[in-house]
Amino acid sequence: MPVNLTPNAIAAINGGDVNSKPLVQVLDIKLIGNSQERYRFLLSDAVATQQAMLATQLNDRVKSGQVRKGSVIQLIDYICSVVQNRKIIVVLNMETIIPECEIIGNPKMNTESHSTAQKEFPGGNPARSVGVTNNNLSVQNGGNKMPSFRPSVQPPFQPPPNYKSHGTILKNEAPARIIPIAALNPYQGRWAIKARVTAKGDLRRYNNARGDGKVFSFDLLDSDGGEIRVTCFNAVVDRFYDTIEVGKVYLISKGSLKPAQKNFNHLKNEWEIFLEASSSVELCPDEDGSIPKQQFSFRPISEIENVENNSILDVIGIVISVNPSVPILRKNGMETQRRIVNLKDGSGRSVELTMWGEFCNREGHQLQEMIDSGSFPVLAVKSGKVNDFSGKSVGTISATQLFINPDFTEACNLREWFDRGGKNAASQSISRDIMPAGSRNEIRKTVSQIKDEGLGRSDKPDWVTVKATISFIKTDTFCYAACPLMIGDRQCNKKVTRSGNTRWQCDRCNQEFEDCDYRYLLQAQVQDHTGLTWVTAFQEAGEEILGCSAKELYLLKYEEEDDFRFGEIIRSRLLNQFLFRLKIKEEMYGEEQKVKITVVKADKVNHTSESRHLLDLISKCP
Repeated sequence: MPVNLTPNAIAAINGGDVNSKPLVQVLDIKLIGNSQERYRFLLSDAVATQQAMLATQLNDRVKSGQVRKGSVIQLIDYICSVVQNRKIIVVLNMETIIPECEIIGNPKMNTESHSTAQKEFPGGNPARSVGVTNNNLSVQNGGNKMPSFRPSVQPPFQPPPNYKSHGTILKNEAPARIIPIAALNPYQGRWAIKARVTAKGDLRRYNNARGDGKVFSFDLLDSDGGEIRVTCFNAVVDRFYDTIEVGKVYLISKGSLKPAQKNFNHLKNEWEIFLEASSSVELCPDEDGSIPKQQFSFRPISEIENVENNSILDVIGIVISVNPSVPILRKNGMETQRRIVNLKDGSGRSVELTMWGEFCNREGHQLQEMIDSGSFPVLAVKSGKVNDFSGKSVGTISATQLFINPDFTEACNLREWFDRGGKNAASQSISRDIMPAGSRNEIRKTVSQIKDEGLGRSDKPDWVTVKATISFIKTDTFCYAACPLMIGDRQCNKKVTRSGNTRWQCDRCNQEFEDCDYRYLLQAQVQDHTGLTWVTAFQEAGEEILGCSAKELYLLKYEEEDDFRFGEIIRSRLLNQFLFRLKIKEEMYGEEQKVKITVVKADKVNHTSESRHLLDLISKCP
């Protein structure tokens, strides 16, 4: 069908238009950027063309093929910026009108140099070259071999301008136009943003080779959902630290933009604002309802199982238990507080939230009182950090924010689910080693393939099934004394120590008790026809291998001192064949990395199903 692009759209945008929402065509797309992918477009209005940059949040439009060379698009949100003395259109939002189309019109490159040449020589021929030789202006025409000369004309004398009587020359002091956070880039000369402070960091002091200093940061959110971090140093801290309040809206301008340090900055923005002595931060006294109080991107607890370690995410759940706060000695020798909170949601999973420092005494104490009174509050976690030690858990960091019984849709839906029966719904904790649900389609390996294929050396653990025989079991340290107290829907199970002659103490629960539990920490050697390897089995897997509980075996050896029966149990398990479900992951031991193989489940071989498996393998052989 015939398509009419918006006439003179390129010229209008270069002139400052941001409201016409023109139809333009994409003539070319290029991927640029090293640290972060960005796409550069060449846009056409059928007559003129202009370079454009696509905002990173729209990259998926190109990757998915919604926008490609020839596409006709409508610019919804856009702005024209000067980048390295060239005007660039920054596309913040757009709609694809026609995914693919022939080139419309006869577009030509719209460059400032071309415009300048036309102004100097109105009506001149672009094919001519212009030069100055011997004070004469020489115009060489390709169609005429004989050069023609014009006499040089001495311009009339003009005295140099006298600035003394005019006072100070003022810069353009007109207020900068407010732009979306997503449109910010380091090449803009003048900009202003209007945004709400969603988080404010503590004032920190530091010492380095350049001396002592202080720094603090705060996060901003605007009405378009754009987020960015703002950082202040030293004298700038004195100006703005007391001014900035979480929840207030500010008009901010005259700062410098630098690449965001992703080790410390989790926001979805490649830039970070650094305020300077000339920066302006003005409080907007009137509440702006178009700017949300906070922006969340909640993940169901069941999805956290597959999230990368150290990822930053938002999660919401019902608090089902709160542990006492306990002192923890950090590696640097400083003491801090730690408190464990258990959350569950409608995904059928629960997760541990580890609070550190002031979170323990502030929100942690409040949650403890609510649980003790019989209520189960909703807790929303903004910017929690995922940890994959012994399963998946979420921990607080300096940028984390906790919201107890917040008033928004997700919290209301979760409360309604819990009150209607979710309280009694079964949930499985992901804060322990469990076989992923997707692993039901088991991956069979031999013992030698574990090493030959380098299993466990990637970021995620490998989950495989190995049919092997137990050839040796270590019996000197086959179990440990564990805490029997319950934390929500699970037992604590942390290692306990003696407190006097008759009592045990758990540092995690900060409590003492007379009787402890015993849990397997079993180390065994397994082998098949390709080789042998060491594996570690914890409680459930240890019971499946030895056929009795760790406490029964401990009492038999150390209380009853019946070495014969103890040895008989161990010997009866040797040379038995199992299907071992294994978790293989490289871990750090001291200063050395070693691959740890953990038995998640040990099933006795069912010869009927195993025969079917072998026949299936034979049928697939060429």
